[in-house]
Amino acid sequence: MNIAIVGTGYVGLVTGTCFAETGANVYCVDTNKEKIEALKKGIIPIYEPGLEDMVLRNVKAERLHFTTSLEECLDKVTIVFCAVGTPPNEDGSADLSYVLDVARTIGSCMNQYVLVVTKSTVPVGTAKKVKAAIHEELEKRGCSIEFDVASNPEFLKEGNAISDFMTPDRVVVGVESDKAKELMTKLYRPFLLNNFRVIFMDIPSAEMTKYAANSMLATRISFMNDIANLCELVGADVNMVRSGIGSDSRIGRKFLYPGCGYGGSCFPKDVKALIKTAEENGYSMRVLKMVEEVNEAQKDILFRKLQKYYNGNLEGKTIAMWGLAFKPETDDMREAPALVLIKKLKEAGCQIRAYDPAAMEEAKRRVGDTIYYARDMYDALLDADALLMVTEWKEFRLPAWGVIKKTMKAPVIFDGRNIYDGNELNDLGFVYHCIGK
Repeated sequence: MNIAIVGTGYVGLVTGTCFAETGANVYCVDTNKEKIEALKKGIIPIYEPGLEDMVLRNVKAERLHFTTSLEECLDKVTIVFCAVGTPPNEDGSADLSYVLDVARTIGSCMNQYVLVVTKSTVPVGTAKKVKAAIHEELEKRGCSIEFDVASNPEFLKEGNAISDFMTPDRVVVGVESDKAKELMTKLYRPFLLNNFRVIFMDIPSAEMTKYAANSMLATRISFMNDIANLCELVGADVNMVRSGIGSDSRIGRKFLYPGCGYGGSCFPKDVKALIKTAEENGYSMRVLKMVEEVNEAQKDILFRKLQKYYNGNLEGKTIAMWGLAFKPETDDMREAPALVLIKKLKEAGCQIRAYDPAAMEEAKRRVGDTIYYARDMYDALLDADALLMVTEWKEFRLPAWGVIKKTMKAPVIFDGRNIYDGNELNDLGFVYHCIGK
């Protein structure tokens, strides 16, 4: 099967590469010429474990192609996936300009049937707008060419995207014709062979499913952060509470970890977009508004703990930060708690020494030379008055505490992800602070 993927960002590149891995002939399209030329040379623009090897393997097998022209490959494909960005507008709504640009390009160039599938995260009603944009271009040409639209939202976790795509919990597909359903069933047949679930539904329900799923997960995180903050005030241990409620099969253990807030390209944007969609339809998403409010406040909880410990006197303090990405196994810093911390620490007059295994270049792009970029995790600790553990990379989990104590000016740790044993660190002479205890 021949397919095109428009957009070679995180979703598009992973989607195209994984479909090629299952035997499809894939054309990945992007208007960024430099990115396409780099991809042709095997240079991957994002950090994702396993992706580079898979790209190189499928390019060599001539199943994966990169081009800047959708027009040149449109007559060769039956399905076009739209995986371009939908950044938030100032009012929180999703910017659909790139999605509709793709639709107009398809309508102005198509000469035969094509199934247009929206892979980008888009609000309910986008498929209708895509369909209208294609029809408008066809009418300008005086053409009457059959096409279908569908919705196939992605559920990829950064850092685990290859596994998520190849062995998914479920695949959600919204269709409005038997022909579209047949094509999507054929495309996903390799996954059906392994008994993975492909759930077909109407298009508006598929569009809503993506937002509802991410908003539910964001809600669990903010709820646990709220509970953690209350635990500190009443003398409870949130880790014990999490274990207690997580053992309830109706609740489960996932996404019940308190911390210093969520970030990334999905949760913040999708929560805002769903709130905006509700407002446009005369409804208020009261729970989600508080989810967002709790999360924004949680992003500076480590700063507030640090400020309290030093009695508000942070001027001239050297603060080490472990972790800059919003989560492990990615270099993505969009909406990362680290950005809030850096801003607060700089305003308080602190010197910052930071280290992240993957996000150093991204941090330099975002905050410039206003902080010190350490060579490794121990270099970040040199003469530090405190350590902020922000992102729970695996290499941070079993550090050499003896080396750390000798390297730091003061053995003070603020654990924003609750990955350390406070009793052990207290016995070693550290002052240990975590979330919710």
